[in-house]
Amino acid sequence: MALFEIGPQDLLYYEYQPAEDAGGFTFVFFNALTGDTNTWETVIGPQLRGAGHGTLAYNFRGQAESSFSKELELSNQLIVDDAVKLLEALKPPRAILVGLSIGGLFAAQTWLRDIPADGLILINTLRKSGPRLQWIGDALVRAAEVGGLDLFRDLFLPLLMNEDWQLTNRASFLKADMSYQPLPSDAGHYKLLAEAGRGADWDLPYEKLNLPVLVVTGLQDHVFLELEVVGELCARFSNVKRVDMPTAGHLIPNERPEELATIFLDFVKEL
Repeated sequence: MALFEIGPQDLLYYEYQPAEDAGGFTFVFFNALTGDTNTWETVIGPQLRGAGHGTLAYNFRGQAESSFSKELELSNQLIVDDAVKLLEALKPPRAILVGLSIGGLFAAQTWLRDIPADGLILINTLRKSGPRLQWIGDALVRAAEVGGLDLFRDLFLPLLMNEDWQLTNRASFLKADMSYQPLPSDAGHYKLLAEAGRGADWDLPYEKLNLPVLVVTGLQDHVFLELEVVGELCARFSNVKRVDMPTAGHLIPNERPEELATIFLDFVKEL
């Protein structure tokens, strides 16, 4: 656990454990906007390190323990700039860039900035800009404005998570005594949703992503998934492997972490 200093008030929290095996890869994790390093470190990181690989998980500015100057716009560009700075400083060997949801967009954009990597893993990332995606982004921000992340989760988790997760966790949500509180406009998660989320450019030059790519899709994602879009965009990669998970939704590292780690390991064995 460490802090990477970008400026006096701007720090990135990260957890880096190099590979124990000389031939091991380093999995570099890019969070979803409301995520943090726990997404990866609860199950997936230990499983990958147990197989001899290294891991680097970090939080964007605005996420847990990563501070930011209040006047900053936490934009798509800022997140990618930060990733480039962190990876240039740490130089993780044989990097595999792994992104969850919009984190996959940031991972791809980071590689396009000439950050060396041996592979790219996109988990429920592929989507196209349009009125539907814009409406979803606006609705996520409106929920945070009205009732904070508690309302955000109560409204959207039934659509994002798989049925097994819903059955196990339903009692923790929609509580009768819940008092929703708006998320302040200067809070990190609000700024990430409003600025990085709504301002993201999904028009990637997929043909230029000529490194090995793994696309993982949870078929129980009822918010972002459009199967025809996934197929269309996968066809634009020059070297892609696609894995569809019928029993997973959008947040696969929280729903099927052991299975997802095995998919990662199978992917790097082929490299």
